[in-house]
Amino acid sequence: MKIEMMKKVKLHLMAALAATFLFVTACGGDDDAPDKENVVEIFTDVTLIFTNKAKASDVVKVTAKDPDGTGAKPLEVKGAINLTAGAIYTLTYEIKNALDPKDIEDLGKEILEEADEHQLFYAFTEGAFTSPAGNGNIDKASDPINYKDKDKKNYPLGLKTEWTAGAARTGGTFRVKLQHQPDLKTATSGSTDGDTDFDLTFTLNIKSSN
Repeated sequence: MKIEMMKKVKLHLMAALAATFLFVTACGGDDDAPDKENVVEIFTDVTLIFTNKAKASDVVKVTAKDPDGTGAKPLEVKGAINLTAGAIYTLTYEIKNALDPKDIEDLGKEILEEADEHQLFYAFTEGAFTSPAGNGNIDKASDPINYKDKDKKNYPLGLKTEWTAGAARTGGTFRVKLQHQPDLKTATSGSTDGDTDFDLTFTLNIKSSN
């Protein structure tokens, strides 16, 4: 009787183990599923637009272009940023993938939609602006930049910023760096966190207001 009972218990245990193995094997198939595709954006046109807040007709545009997209050529800076001393400017962007003229992608819109995954960082010649002061936040994320846009977590984005030009000068520099930071962006994340979408340096000139 005991032997018969033990046989039954053994059979039940074997059946349970077999069922568990089949369940685990079936579920384990998810591990082999392909990862979500990581789409690499192509930036062919990045335009910086400085608009004088007190004089709407005073608009300064500079562009970087990469006509071959993912080819050997990088984005090439076209022209210098020429601002007026003491003027306050709002900086905005036009960012595009124009490889196919019949299907131009507005990447600025996509960056805005994915604000929680992106941030623009800045560096400039020390003292070129009275606001923000300093030399930008590429070297140190906590340094001041006048961000005028935020993501849903109230972290800065940088597609809209404000700048007050300092004293007249020539041959300064203005650098802008777009970082893609999925699952990395925080209140303290910096310009080396994530992947760089573009990193551009322009010549910065500030002319006298007289």
